[in-house]
This record gives sequence, C-alpha cells and structure tokens, in this order.
Amino acid sequence: MKHPALALAILAALIPVRAAYAQSTTQIYGIIDAGVEVVDNARVDSRVDASGRAGGSLFKVVSGGKNTSRWGIRGSEELGGGLKAVWNLEGGLLMDVGASDGAVFKRQAYVGLDGALGRIVIGRSFTTTYETVIKFDPLGFAPNYSWATGGSATGPSKYGMTTQFDNLVKYTGKTGGFTYGASVGLGEQSTGNRDGRKIALGGSWFGGPVGLMATWERVNGSMPTLSAARDDTTAWHLAASYQSGDWRHIAGMRAYDNRGAAGLRANTYWGGIIRTIDAVTLTGAVYHIDTRNRTAVPDANPTLLVLRAMYALSPRTVLYLSAARARAGDGQTISLSRDDEGYGSTQRGVTAGIQHRF
Repeated sequence: MKHPALALAILAALIPVRAAYAQSTTQIYGIIDAGVEVVDNARVDSRVDASGRAGGSLFKVVSGGKNTSRWGIRGSEELGGGLKAVWNLEGGLLMDVGASDGAVFKRQAYVGLDGALGRIVIGRSFTTTYETVIKFDPLGFAPNYSWATGGSATGPSKYGMTTQFDNLVKYTGKTGGFTYGASVGLGEQSTGNRDGRKIALGGSWFGGPVGLMATWERVNGSMPTLSAARDDTTAWHLAASYQSGDWRHIAGMRAYDNRGAAGLRANTYWGGIIRTIDAVTLTGAVYHIDTRNRTAVPDANPTLLVLRAMYALSPRTVLYLSAARARAGDGQTISLSRDDEGYGSTQRGVTAGIQHRF
C-alpha cells in the first residue's frame, strides 16, 4: 500500500511542474487607424501649368494615417529552461472600405523559438532592416507622411528598403542596450541559391540619451538569361538620435545602389525633432532623395516637409493632425504618398485622424 501511495505523491508533485512548462498565451491585437485627408494637384486629366500645378483637390477617407491598420493573433508556449515557442499571424486592414489589405496574413505569418540566446522565426515577417530603422524615423513610417521606407509613389524616386521577406529565416538577439539580428529570404530558384535571395543585417544601441543604428540589405534579382546581368540592389542605413528632456533629435540616411540599372544610386536623408509635453506630442521632419546615374528620364530629387501634432486621449487612443508639402525638381511629378500618385511638381496635404490600439 505504501508504494502506490508514494507513486501518487510523486505524480501529484510532478503534475504542477509539467503544467507550468506547458503554460501558453494567445493574444488578439491590432491597430484601428482612420482619418480624412485633403491633397491638392490630384487631377489626373489636367495639364500641369508653368508653376507645376495640376489642379484639383481631393478629399478622401484614409486607412492608416499614423500607422497601418492591422489585426493579428500571436502567442507563445513555455517549453522549460527559459525556452518558449512563439508564433504570429498578422494582416492589414483597409478601414475606408472594410476589406483586407492583400492576403489575409500579408504582414506576418511565422513560428519560431525564443530563449536566452535570442529569437529565431521562420515564415514571413518584417526584416531586420525595417525593425531597426523604424526606431529612427521621426514619423514612425507613417503612411501620412514618411519617406523612410521609400520615396514618393510618383515618378522614378521610390528607392527604398524591403520591409518584409517571404520565405524568411530571421534571428534577433539582445545584449544590454545592443539589439542585433539577421534576416534571410530564400530565393527558391532552381537556377541557383543566390537568385532571388534577400539578406538583411542590422543593429541598434541605446545608452543614456544616445541612440545609434546601422543596417545593410541585399536583394538579388533572378537571372533572366545566361548572358543578362542580375538586377541586384543594396541599401544601407545609418542614423543617430539624442534625447534631452522632452526633446528628441533624429538624423538618418539611406544609400541605395542598383547594379542592374547602369549603376543607379539614390541617397535618402532625413531629420526630425520630437517634443512630448504631457499628452501632446509635436513632430517636425524633412526627407530628401538625391539620385545619381539615372538615364533617360531626369529624377525628381524630391523633398518632403512634415508637421504633426498628436493628443493622447488615453494610453490606447490618439488623435492626430498631419500637414505636409512635397516638391520635385527637373519638371517631374511628385506625391506625398508612398502609395498614391500625384500629378504636379508639388503637392500639399493635411490629414486628421484617430487611432486606437487593442
């Protein structure tokens, strides 16, 4: 009788430990962001006059004026010894029409492990470059209005980074104030492992009031024929920030190189100042793209100026008002947006919106 009782006692002692190892969490989260925008020089069928104006103002409801609207499900399971399984499914939302922004889980779909040595995930996710540079964009990659990921959707000025990789394997580690990582997007081409392959490396460091970052990215095209050159692009970033009380100062740059387009190069520079006073956050930023070695069509070499004010109604709900002006050179057309075209050599816009996080 003693042995069964002892066995039951041992089993009872082990069950809570095993249950602790098997603890799992699942969270539904998202950002609901919508606003009203007005832009000028939006008339498609008009003629541009001598001053570069196309005419025609456009009022519209926008989805994601401050951050892209999204929803997702993420979770983790404790495996013991400080190791856990992690997973994430995330898709974009178009608040103006109530639809999905592309594939259901276009933004992220991955599974992986997280432990003392870092995190590794497999699937589709944001690149190391994106996750590093976003910390140093004054507007936080806001659709209205930021050119830190890439330039205007109009003309030949959209020289940017790759925000997400398909077929991705990504590692992220952290030591003190230093965060570092690497992402590889497998090309999955039978012509060779290098065809279609994408690589991103990066790291950031924050110590006291100072922040620094550097990234490097390489995107290989596919070899169309045996004699043609692969359309390869590289992009590297450098940035720094300084926090002084309520003020934060940011400066950054990107160098873009397309080896398959006659050595085309494009440098993007940005800077900004952010001040937070209680529930109010004020931001001023400037972005400029300078292009070299472009053939056939002169580049716009555009500049974007942005002002934004935000008021936090609560930790989860924010009102925002953004105003911006973009100007292009060499008689080229320009738009404020990374996604929507403009039809004059200047464009001005104002967006007022609300964002809620859950």
